[in-house]
Amino acid sequence: MADQLPDGTGHRARLRKRLLESGPDALLDHELVEYLLALAIPRRDTKPLAKRLLHEFGSYGALLAADARTIAKVGGVSEGAVAALKIAQASALRLLKSEVAARPLLGSWQALLDYLHADMAHNPVERVRILYLNSKNVLLRDEQMSEGSVDEAAVYVREIIRRALDLHATAIIIVHNHPTRPKKITFDHAYAH
Repeated sequence: MADQLPDGTGHRARLRKRLLESGPDALLDHELVEYLLALAIPRRDTKPLAKRLLHEFGSYGALLAADARTIAKVGGVSEGAVAALKIAQASALRLLKSEVAARPLLGSWQALLDYLHADMAHNPVERVRILYLNSKNVLLRDEQMSEGSVDEAAVYVREIIRRALDLHATAIIIVHNHPTRPKKITFDHAYAH
């Protein structure tokens, strides 16, 4: 076993090969986390840390959506490792958001649901977002209005209407998550012509 490297290089090469040859579904959640961590921690076996993080946060989505400071509190997670996880989240959100940009939202409702679910479903506090649309139902602006507690967030109708007028929006969609009921997101929409 003298030819086996202590940092798991052979294992990482096998993970990389499976990913590149068979696509993202070829890796289990802990393997995705392990590989991300290996990019930031090159000379350490990252599998135990990956499994501990997934156990601590409950799922891959919840881990990526977690606050950076919360992730860093788990022993053995460096700033670079946290950044590797957060860049994966940022990339996923950017990809999902690109699916809803510059096209009618009501015609791409599933893409919108996927984007909002990825961004909001795992948040530990309630957030309210406002989607402002033009007359063709194309997204003008996606803005967070408020962030509250575990079971409430403030909504100021006057501010929503004023912002809609400023943007010349003809429709709005109000979105909020339910941290007490994981993965539940509620949509309310209004149209003005």
